[in-house]
Amino acid sequence: MSTVNKSRRAFLRTSLLTTGGLMLGVNWLSAEAAPAIIGNASGAASGLGFNSFLSIATDGTITIFSPNPELGQNILTSFPMIVAEELDADWKKVKVVQAALDTKAFDRQVTGGSGAVPHSWKLLRNAGATARHMLVQAAAQKWGVAVDECTTGEGFVVHSKTGRKLGYGELAEDAAKLPVPKDVPLKDRKDFKLIGKAVKNVANKDITTGKPLFGLDFHRDGMVLAMLQRPPAFGTKIKSVDDAAAKAVPGITHVVRFGNNVAVVGKSTWAIIKARRLLNVAYEKDGALESSEDHDRLFKTLLDSDKATVRRKDGDVATAFSTAAKVVRAEYQCPFIAHSPMEPMNFFAHVREDGVELVGPTQTPGAARTAVSKLLNVPEEKITVEMTRLGGGFGRRLKTDYVTEAAELSSIIKAPVKLIWSREDDMTGGSYRPAVRYRFEAALDASGNMIGYKLRGVGINSGNPTREDNFPSGAVPHLLIDSVEHASPITTGAWRAPITNFLAFAEQSFLDEVAQAAKKDPIVFRLELLEKAKTAPVGAIKYDIDRMIGVTKLVAEKSAWGTKKGVGQGFSVYFSHRSYVAQVADVVMQNGKPVVKKIYAASDCGQVVNLSGARQQVMGGIVDGLGHAMYSKLTFKDGAPQENNFGSYRLIRMTEIPEIETYFVDNGIDPTGLGEPALPPTGGAVGNAIFKASGQRLRSQPFVDDAIFNGKPAGVNKTARPA
Repeated sequence: MSTVNKSRRAFLRTSLLTTGGLMLGVNWLSAEAAPAIIGNASGAASGLGFNSFLSIATDGTITIFSPNPELGQNILTSFPMIVAEELDADWKKVKVVQAALDTKAFDRQVTGGSGAVPHSWKLLRNAGATARHMLVQAAAQKWGVAVDECTTGEGFVVHSKTGRKLGYGELAEDAAKLPVPKDVPLKDRKDFKLIGKAVKNVANKDITTGKPLFGLDFHRDGMVLAMLQRPPAFGTKIKSVDDAAAKAVPGITHVVRFGNNVAVVGKSTWAIIKARRLLNVAYEKDGALESSEDHDRLFKTLLDSDKATVRRKDGDVATAFSTAAKVVRAEYQCPFIAHSPMEPMNFFAHVREDGVELVGPTQTPGAARTAVSKLLNVPEEKITVEMTRLGGGFGRRLKTDYVTEAAELSSIIKAPVKLIWSREDDMTGGSYRPAVRYRFEAALDASGNMIGYKLRGVGINSGNPTREDNFPSGAVPHLLIDSVEHASPITTGAWRAPITNFLAFAEQSFLDEVAQAAKKDPIVFRLELLEKAKTAPVGAIKYDIDRMIGVTKLVAEKSAWGTKKGVGQGFSVYFSHRSYVAQVADVVMQNGKPVVKKIYAASDCGQVVNLSGARQQVMGGIVDGLGHAMYSKLTFKDGAPQENNFGSYRLIRMTEIPEIETYFVDNGIDPTGLGEPALPPTGGAVGNAIFKASGQRLRSQPFVDDAIFNGKPAGVNKTARPA
């Protein structure tokens, strides 16, 4: 058995619950990243000042408070599964409660980066195992027997020799009086009974029956509702406001101008919608008014810039290309895209003389509190943040703009207010996945070996649009990766699997082009590169070669790679957020157009906690990746977004979702995260399959803008072809 030697730090104290029972304080500060979640639990104690805790009530209910927001990543189910496994609990009596923001008690209350389970895996196991050990001790003392004669299962301690048993609830008070042990053995993976199984999401019933869980459901007696009129174009500011007609609408209580916004406040949603339509706001220029055509010109100019930032350089790139037998070049481009969660932005704020109350859906409650503190000059300790369930985030709710808007408005009108964004507000008000263009170049020797590799990324408010240490870095002797950035008034931010959501498509498509030029099978070509990285690495290797090889071989086997007639198969593999996912897409031609029939996915995310949740995360990532690669784009005209609702902003439809098969590598390591890693490889697998089926190489997204989807003959794309 493995052990965790942090119990003294992890379990701060034990205490008798006011209702009786055992409580173990869990020190989340001793871990590395992020946990989560929601739901009321009978027998849960509160207000006792613990960082986070496991409680066992006298009725046998087991409760764990969890600091981080739930936005559909399934930690509401996975977290208690981990505790229940080590505790040998009755799963039906395990519940989790969402903790409010408390930076003194919790570390990094953030949901993002696929980090929840990796962060809390050992801590939660230790919590369950320690509680089980203390319950066994209590039972052994009660019976006057040796501890090693006792076993546990389904919420009971059993004396193996006599068959006597006691429920955890019956033992909780006695266990609370025992000292917390220093080192507690954890289960061997082979003894897991719950972890790795398919378990239904514990919130399914509440969600499907419409239980108020989300920010838009939140109600507080006495609150008013508000919407903002924001500038219609990036790079503009308010010139004048005529609000007379809006103020005359029945039910309107305030029309307030603050910053670059005009707020309409009232007693009903319909009243504020109607009043906002009657506002007459004039705007004037306050910066560059950029159009999509401007961005296209910028990309072409900046790709040839002499002011690029070098991200990584290995070997002698100039010589490798000047002496190459063949050089392959290609460029790939993606548009801005919106987050478009099902629940638009919203937040409740009540600014009082004695403090500020904030309630709503946020991925970063700590950042929200800090932003409000700075805005209103209110000490953070006087601001409370409660988290509702999030109706989607995908990175948008890492931002705090909608929270500070609500707080500032409440401070002005001196009333509790719930700010609501419309769908149009949500889609046109930022922040977006940055638009990016990549230029790839590969140098091949006479034997078809890639001896040189160059990548330049040009991004619009993207930060660093490359991931310079990802594959194939380390596998190519001469390599140069650099980037150029354009600062724009258009606001951007993290979008699910930031940067890699498109970079993976571009990179994996280009590697297929290089494999074609080298006359090698795409999978064989990649495996050869990975073997070179393993046996003769160049520079730093910051990805796990064996894990990438493992998913590659698994998906090739499961998809019957290269054996299907009449089917174009495309391959892609990518590493992001600590995990590895390889995919194969099957595409057929129907009525002259490519149709995605099936996608196979092999994932290495370490130990799978909940097989059902893991499958959903992979399938959801694939659907998201496919939909946005195929259909979605946001364009601009003089700074104004041209798509503002689902009628003009295309998302994937249910009938367009292909069959998906998921497989997981069981490599015995701890969980490494799964919320984002399945999305990046999808575009590359599908794009490469479309090429195999049609001969048409896709280099820009969305794919539906390509000629092959618009009734034009299929054929090899002549732009940026191999040189």
